[in-house]
Amino acid sequence: MIVDVKSPVPSDIEIAQAAKLRPIREVAADVGLSEDDIDFFGKYKAKVHLDVLKRMKDRPNAKYIDVTAITPTPLGEGKTTTTCGLSQALHYLGKTVFTCIRQPSQGPTFGIKGGAAGGGYSQIVPMEDFNLHLTGDTHAVGAANNLLAAAIDARILHEDRRSDARLRTILCPNDTFAPWMYKRLEKLGIKAGKPSELSPEDLHRFIRLDIDPYSITLNRVVDVNDRAVRNVVIGLGTSSDGRPRQTGFDITVASEVMAILMMASSLKDLRERVGRMVIGTDKKGNAVTAEDLGAAGAMTVLLKDALMPNLMQTLSGAGAFVHTGPFANIAPGNSSVIADMIGIKLASGGYLVTESGFGADIGMEKFFDIKCRASGLIPNCVVIVATVRALKMHGGGPKVVAGIPLDAAYMTENLELLEKGIANLAANIGFAKKFGIPVVVAVNRFKTDTKKELQMVKDAAKAAGAFGAEVSEHWGRGEEGAVALAEAVIEACEQPSDFKFLYPLDMPIKEKIEIIATQIYGADGVDFAPAAQDKLKLYTNLGFDKLPICMAKTHLSLSHDPAWKGVPKDYSLPVRDIRASAGAGFLYPLCGTMRTMPGLPSRPVFMDIDVDLETGKVVGLS
Repeated sequence: MIVDVKSPVPSDIEIAQAAKLRPIREVAADVGLSEDDIDFFGKYKAKVHLDVLKRMKDRPNAKYIDVTAITPTPLGEGKTTTTCGLSQALHYLGKTVFTCIRQPSQGPTFGIKGGAAGGGYSQIVPMEDFNLHLTGDTHAVGAANNLLAAAIDARILHEDRRSDARLRTILCPNDTFAPWMYKRLEKLGIKAGKPSELSPEDLHRFIRLDIDPYSITLNRVVDVNDRAVRNVVIGLGTSSDGRPRQTGFDITVASEVMAILMMASSLKDLRERVGRMVIGTDKKGNAVTAEDLGAAGAMTVLLKDALMPNLMQTLSGAGAFVHTGPFANIAPGNSSVIADMIGIKLASGGYLVTESGFGADIGMEKFFDIKCRASGLIPNCVVIVATVRALKMHGGGPKVVAGIPLDAAYMTENLELLEKGIANLAANIGFAKKFGIPVVVAVNRFKTDTKKELQMVKDAAKAAGAFGAEVSEHWGRGEEGAVALAEAVIEACEQPSDFKFLYPLDMPIKEKIEIIATQIYGADGVDFAPAAQDKLKLYTNLGFDKLPICMAKTHLSLSHDPAWKGVPKDYSLPVRDIRASAGAGFLYPLCGTMRTMPGLPSRPVFMDIDVDLETGKVVGLS
């Protein structure tokens, strides 16, 4: 490791700042990257060029491992910490290994959760860069999204004030079509060599988007938790300030632009996905896209550097990609497709370790049914992270409140409570096995866990069908604490698998949703609200019925109700609406009330963050 292990374990930031970081050029060289393949962002991070994928296309793929978890609780399961610990242990065993994880949003970093670089002696470093701006990708996403939002309101304003002829003169100077306009002409079925050849009827159809303000689904974004701007009215003031309408702000990582960046497999794919973004409809119900607004090209320019994965390192000094950060409860919740496509070649002959957001019911299902469809990569093993105390909470343990000491039930042996909660672990193992992939359970050990409790979890995991189950102590011991887990994963990756998706894409939208609800969430069926039923018809008519499904629901329960712990039974899943992310390439049904802009707590963690004025180091970042 590139840091000395100490006991008691220092804070995460103290460990990270004590690490003797390897220059990023050395980390790159270990996996066959030259300085011509990377753009440096200081000494310890860099962006990797996309053309390395073409150069390495004949390299055999590494073994592909997805780390997921039981249903999350406020107690935390340590999924990212386990991802890093597993990767470090594989490196310790002499294996070639590469890690791919998401970049965190500044919302959680400054809100309740804190950073997401792992923890203890299992981290991505430098953790200050990881948790803050990194190379500016999230800001690029925000700029691209907000450019499109501005384009919408500007177009409405200018169409209100100008005739068709005047709009033609302004939008098509010198009687020529801009390159992107030919896509709109093709979409409308209009053939013309230059604007002056358009009939009055075709000119009207072409030049006016006639956006219905009430149909607009795109919000502006900012990457901090700010509940005050969830719902706003814009366009107030004089007539030159635009038409007033109600809209809102989302947190940047909840935007479709972030999901597009995650899903894109090349610059060409990125450009096409951005162009397909649907922002609303015209007054006749036809979809209006970013391409129609002429914004897709400029948005892609803002995003083109952000598409390159960010190269960092684990505390073992091995390479790691940190790239994109879509939320898992309202978006795909995985690191980027392009990072995995490159990483699986860089780790050729070894192992690529990635993670999916929240529990197996959300992030892992989307990893398989959305991300793997886009990348074409087939995983070899799933690692499910569990903790004794989180399973006790699923067994009906006392409520956990931030800032209040944990109840004794979580700090002392309680086999009865643990046994009840193990059903949640068994259910998540079952979800993974539906995809035909071997499962290894990582029991992330806390110092209050007893031998009997740990053994109970291991025995139950194997009884539920896990290939292996190992206790891991990577947080306090680093790579050596996860050796048993790594050895189990190595063995699991050699087992035969029968990978399959949960549903075929040509299945009707309604049936795809019902399969996820019944086979993954354990619901008896689905109740579609009238708005959702209307969208089933609309999206089928628009040709969106062949897209995969990205369920938007709480991550705190297998059901739609965050208060229902364990394995909820005898309920019907309510779907109140369905929305389309045509650019990202999925439909997302809304189950219950989902917020796309979090709020700050009474005491946000940013209150602990500062800079040491003598050393210039960040302090208080968790």
